[in-house]
Amino acid sequence: MRRRLLFLCHRIPYPPDKGDKIRAWHMLERLTQGWDVDLGCLVDDPADLAFLPHLRTVCDQVICETTGSRTTAAARALMRLRPGQPLTLGWFHSSDLYAWAGRSLASGRYDAVFAYSAAMAPYALQSVGSHPEPARVLDLVDVDSEKWAAYAATARPPMRQIWQREARTLLAFERRMAGLFDHTILVSQEERRRFVDLAPGCSDRVGWVDNGVDLARFDPHQIFPSPYNGSAAPVVFTGTMDYRPNVEAVCWFATQAMPLLRSGQGPHATFHIVGANPTPAVMALAAMPGVHVTGKVADTRPYIAHAAVAVAPLQIARGIQNKVLEAMAMARPVVASPQAFEGIRAQRGRDILVADGLGETVRSLTQVLRGAHPDLGQAGRDAVVLNHDWAATLRRLDRLLPPDGATAVGLDVAA
Repeated sequence: MRRRLLFLCHRIPYPPDKGDKIRAWHMLERLTQGWDVDLGCLVDDPADLAFLPHLRTVCDQVICETTGSRTTAAARALMRLRPGQPLTLGWFHSSDLYAWAGRSLASGRYDAVFAYSAAMAPYALQSVGSHPEPARVLDLVDVDSEKWAAYAATARPPMRQIWQREARTLLAFERRMAGLFDHTILVSQEERRRFVDLAPGCSDRVGWVDNGVDLARFDPHQIFPSPYNGSAAPVVFTGTMDYRPNVEAVCWFATQAMPLLRSGQGPHATFHIVGANPTPAVMALAAMPGVHVTGKVADTRPYIAHAAVAVAPLQIARGIQNKVLEAMAMARPVVASPQAFEGIRAQRGRDILVADGLGETVRSLTQVLRGAHPDLGQAGRDAVVLNHDWAATLRRLDRLLPPDGATAVGLDVAA
């Protein structure tokens, strides 16, 4: 008889079309191979409700509650705000999902519960003290409190104070949750080290599971029609375009790097911003020479496959950037900031170019566009095949929640 698992997720994990959903989906899919899984999740895009039938073919039971619009979520976060409590908890709170999770855990039918993101931790802890207690695993993914601290560093009042408070209260919450769960994992060894520095008392129960990439889906041998027009070399950035780090990255690149890249000395290039929900600031970039904003596309792969180079000039980045892994998997040259490179198991200069600042970014891109790194794309593909295949990275998850009734081995925190 297979064991039962409750999987709790702050966003519906399908379709896997953005960072946190990609990781959640591959973990969920892996766990369903050896466990009978019930899924409880939230959805912030009503269009994703169309994929519930697919999830119900994978999981025994699926309960999905909507969070409402950003305005609704923000109002809920403010209404539920308490001293010392991060706004994140109110933003991702659903009374109906919380009650369902509580009833499900009280039934005693689960051998384990997996909480994906700090916001889902309270949902998973409702059965503390029950007998027998399920094994509890928390995936923080990254040290999210650090992101808010980075936001605060460049913000003006009153947002500076709001982000500082969120960073402080969320870190305290992350620390407390790591002490209550049997195991806590993060997205990379680097994120694990950072969290352990901030919460040293939890070091023996904190590990990591690297992000992977779907090597069959992002395969350079697939043939796609080119979405680009003209003879200019396409430079591409992919990502959800209402996410602040992505917005800041493309605004910087379009206004600072592109004018230098197109100054007459370098190769003729165009910049393509590919991703859903572009903000007004991103849409305004399309008025600049050589800059194109696509909005949501059915498939990002043609844009990656026919790009001369992919860029990831993020200044604020947590965890492992899927956009970098996907471009490398498709054997495209990648130029990334040090922040976007963090957690990627690849060799700088051989598999990927890491550029810090405007001068290095433009110089690296110019070299690639002039053919100075002909083997960079294939070397990048080789690196992710070796180090970021989901089939391999998720073996670390198997140690905590082994399939088919095997005995859990526990965390491996060695390098």
